[in-house]
Amino acid sequence: MVSRILSVTLFAALGLLFALPVSDAQGQTRDGGRNQLFEYDANHPAYRDIQREESLGREHIEGPVDYGTDFPTSGPHAPSPARPGFYNDPLPLESLVHAMEHGNVIIYYDEPTDAAMKLIRSWTDQYQGVWDAVIAVRHDGLGEGVVLTAWQHRLELSKMDARASFFVDAFRGRGPENRVR
Repeated sequence: MVSRILSVTLFAALGLLFALPVSDAQGQTRDGGRNQLFEYDANHPAYRDIQREESLGREHIEGPVDYGTDFPTSGPHAPSPARPGFYNDPLPLESLVHAMEHGNVIIYYDEPTDAAMKLIRSWTDQYQGVWDAVIAVRHDGLGEGVVLTAWQHRLELSKMDARASFFVDAFRGRGPENRVR
């Protein structure tokens, strides 16, 4: 009984943490009130190591794009976004970039631990909206590591940790095309 009460209290406290906007020296996105500024604190341990990148544009194009990275966070992209879900194979970067423009978070994985894989699958099952999904795609060479991307933001982890949860919560639904949170 006591452990259940503690669990509920901890869950409620984490919910409040996610609901509160915090100040930032680097990145900006929007919170649940579509016109209110949401800023994450790049110095807070939860957001440690998130890379904020300059926009490379939002143009729709046909054909391949050389993003200069395996994990782009913006730029010209395919006219159709990748669909939400869990994928055992890579998807075209151009469709993933369009999905990020919609507010989707992309998770690149290779051979994460069983617990990490279970968490990734739970996010892809839970977050299926057009404007706030999580998409997971295989990327060889990461080992236990994961890379998370959202519009103009990237987090590279040598293995899954709590920062991934904060990333998903901070950026899911906050793409430039139609912010829904």
